[in-house]
Amino acid sequence: MKIFSTLTLAAAIACSIFVIESCSKKPSNVTPVKATLYDSLGGSTMVADPAASGKMIEKGRLGIRSVIDSTIFVIAGDTRINGHFTVLLSEVTSGNLSGFTELSDNLTTFVAVGTGAKNYKYDGLSMVDAHDPAKNPRMNGKASSADFDAFVDDLVKGANKNGLPANLLGSIGKIVVSLKAQVVQK
Repeated sequence: MKIFSTLTLAAAIACSIFVIESCSKKPSNVTPVKATLYDSLGGSTMVADPAASGKMIEKGRLGIRSVIDSTIFVIAGDTRINGHFTVLLSEVTSGNLSGFTELSDNLTTFVAVGTGAKNYKYDGLSMVDAHDPAKNPRMNGKASSADFDAFVDDLVKGANKNGLPANLLGSIGKIVVSLKAQVVQK
């Protein structure tokens, strides 16, 4: 009986060593997947959408939408730039949220795609067209450099309202700053 137990123990140890050794070696044909900024923002894990009872949303998209929506509300109260959004503000004041919902969805998709989301495609206006009142009648006036800087301030406030970590805000900030030449048109 003692010989059987010793052989069983030896076999178990040998198998364990083989399994541990096999699992610790990386296959040569596997390329590591690099995490995207979207993954850092929550990625494609599905969670309950607090704005749509019974519906699910990707955690990354929900986080981005939360920051976008907070930022839109900050902009609405910012007299430095809210004059660019009189159409939207008029609609919301009268109880019509369709323009707000569309803007939120478009910006959320734009940022999701820009941060690496794979399940979305942005098909809205280019940044140049979106900020040109001749091509976007919802935009009141062309943006100046000071307007862009005010937007960045409001974005930081919107992100902070949602507890976005500074390192992720910095990464998103780099994307936003890269768009300045397309947004500023006066």
